[in-house]
Amino acid sequence: MDLRARKRWSLVLLLIWLPLYLVFAWWLLAFVGDRFGGRPPAWLELPLYLVLAFAWAIPFRRVFSGIGRGEE
Repeated sequence: MDLRARKRWSLVLLLIWLPLYLVFAWWLLAFVGDRFGGRPPAWLELPLYLVLAFAWAIPFRRVFSGIGRGEE
Protein backbone atom coordinates (compact mmCIF):
# COMPACT_ATOMS: atom_id res chain seq x y z
CA MET A 1 0.00 0.00 0.00
CA ASP A 2 1.52 3.33 -0.97
CA LEU A 3 1.83 6.30 1.37
CA ARG A 4 -1.09 8.24 -0.12
CA ALA A 5 -3.48 5.29 0.33
CA ARG A 6 -2.29 4.73 3.90
CA LYS A 7 -2.89 8.41 4.71
CA ARG A 8 -6.43 8.18 3.36
CA TRP A 9 -7.15 4.95 5.23
CA SER A 10 -5.72 6.37 8.45
CA LEU A 11 -8.04 9.36 8.13
CA VAL A 12 -11.03 7.06 7.58
CA LEU A 13 -10.03 4.94 10.55
CA LEU A 14 -9.63 7.94 12.84
CA LEU A 15 -12.87 9.62 11.77
CA ILE A 16 -15.16 6.58 11.51
CA TRP A 17 -13.64 3.54 13.24
CA LEU A 18 -12.34 5.26 16.37
CA PRO A 19 -15.66 6.92 17.38
CA LEU A 20 -17.48 3.61 16.81
CA TYR A 21 -14.88 1.81 18.91
CA LEU A 22 -15.21 4.40 21.68
CA VAL A 23 -18.98 3.85 21.79
CA PHE A 24 -18.39 0.08 21.96
CA ALA A 25 -15.79 0.45 24.75
CA TRP A 26 -18.11 2.74 26.69
CA TRP A 27 -20.94 0.24 26.32
CA LEU A 28 -18.69 -2.67 27.37
CA LEU A 29 -17.48 -0.87 30.49
CA ALA A 30 -21.04 0.04 31.45
CA PHE A 31 -22.13 -3.56 30.89
CA VAL A 32 -19.32 -4.91 33.07
CA GLY A 33 -20.09 -2.30 35.70
CA ASP A 34 -23.76 -3.31 35.75
CA ARG A 35 -22.83 -6.97 36.14
CA PHE A 36 -20.80 -6.20 39.26
CA GLY A 37 -23.29 -3.73 40.70
CA GLY A 38 -21.06 -0.72 40.24
CA ARG A 39 -17.37 -0.54 39.61
CA PRO A 40 -15.74 -3.88 38.74
CA PRO A 41 -12.95 -5.25 40.95
CA ALA A 42 -9.40 -4.01 40.30
CA TRP A 43 -8.21 -7.42 39.07
CA LEU A 44 -10.70 -7.13 36.20
CA GLU A 45 -10.71 -3.38 35.69
CA LEU A 46 -7.00 -2.89 35.01
CA PRO A 47 -6.63 -5.61 32.35
CA LEU A 48 -9.88 -4.51 30.73
CA TYR A 49 -8.67 -0.92 30.40
CA LEU A 50 -5.29 -2.05 29.08
CA VAL A 51 -6.84 -4.31 26.45
CA LEU A 52 -9.29 -1.63 25.36
CA ALA A 53 -6.52 0.97 25.17
CA PHE A 54 -4.51 -0.96 22.58
CA ALA A 55 -7.07 -3.19 20.86
CA TRP A 56 -8.32 -0.52 18.47
CA ALA A 57 -4.90 0.22 16.95
CA ILE A 58 -3.14 -3.15 16.87
CA PRO A 59 -4.95 -4.46 13.76
CA PHE A 60 -4.19 -1.20 11.92
CA ARG A 61 -0.55 -0.63 12.86
CA ARG A 62 0.58 -1.21 9.26
CA VAL A 63 -1.76 1.54 8.07
CA PHE A 64 -0.46 4.04 10.62
CA SER A 65 3.25 3.26 10.16
CA GLY A 66 5.10 6.04 8.39
CA ILE A 67 2.14 8.41 8.10
CA GLY A 68 4.11 11.30 9.61
CA ARG A 69 6.86 11.09 7.01
CA GLY A 70 6.72 13.25 3.94
CA GLU A 71 6.30 11.82 0.48
CA GLU A 72 9.79 11.17 -0.83
